[in-house]
Amino acid sequence: MDNLIMKKIRIAFIYKKSYVFLSGKHFDNTTYHFFMNALKRSNSLDVTYFPSDNIFDVKNLKGKFDIILLPDNHSVAVPELIGIKNNSIPIICRIGDPHNAKSMNKHNYHEEIGIDYYFNFTHKDYFYKYYPSNFRYKTIIFGLEPILYENLTPYKDRIKNRILNSGAIGNAKIFSRIINSIRNPDSNAYKHYKLRTMCNQLPYVDYTSTLEHEYVNDRYPLLLSKYAASIVATTYFPTIRYWEVPAAGCLTFMEITEKNNGRYLGYKDEETAIFINEKNYKSKFEEYLEDIDNPKWLEIANAGRQYALSELNNDKATDSLVELMQELI
Repeated sequence: MDNLIMKKIRIAFIYKKSYVFLSGKHFDNTTYHFFMNALKRSNSLDVTYFPSDNIFDVKNLKGKFDIILLPDNHSVAVPELIGIKNNSIPIICRIGDPHNAKSMNKHNYHEEIGIDYYFNFTHKDYFYKYYPSNFRYKTIIFGLEPILYENLTPYKDRIKNRILNSGAIGNAKIFSRIINSIRNPDSNAYKHYKLRTMCNQLPYVDYTSTLEHEYVNDRYPLLLSKYAASIVATTYFPTIRYWEVPAAGCLTFMEITEKNNGRYLGYKDEETAIFINEKNYKSKFEEYLEDIDNPKWLEIANAGRQYALSELNNDKATDSLVELMQELI
């Protein structure tokens, strides 16, 4: 039987010490938990961490590792890799927002490093909108650590007559929208968070920004658990909030449209979330607020929580990454 035991995949995870998303102290710790905690838990992986300053010599990895793993395809996250042109170890790299590929010169980085495969939680259609079709990409939904969503305030004890809206928003003023569309056509906050911004105009919506509160880092679930209902809304692709908010047991009003292609996440309207768009969001909110004690809201919230925690967690993401690695070695 011992001969049938699969050998662990040996991973060299190379990153800059200064990369804030792996510090454990950033306002968004989702990337940190995936790379620094979840990968260690996998019985299929043997991860060696190489925190570096500005230079790392990859020739020292030859014969010792099966995969090189990088946290982002940019020099802000990865040191200069000496000897990379002679490297024969497959390279897998997480990406950030695909729409920043051109402005951050990430296409050239692909050629310099010789990356074999990319991954992130965005749908492949959004990736290939900004990257060449010959780049290989896999959607892996990571970022959710279930332990952070334990012992939260029960649904029955939460604020029910208000709806939480959180995260970045755009400036709704017409002049600002025009200027930002010219200066930042791809990274425009109003365009990316249009419905989220619109929701803030409603009198029954409580808004909390990304940073100006105490619930940053691993404390975000505590903010979510103050409310029975919460909004997640992004125009072009779902963000990590799409699994964080349901995981906290909130009745989640979720923007799902053809434009953001959010159905790939697997949520079902009126079963695990309430789907909203720019035409129906007010009526969906009002249906809830006019009948807040209806037991169906709790049923949907519980089903959404169960789905997010069981299907969209970091361990599932790690398994998906392992499958990708096995294809390359």
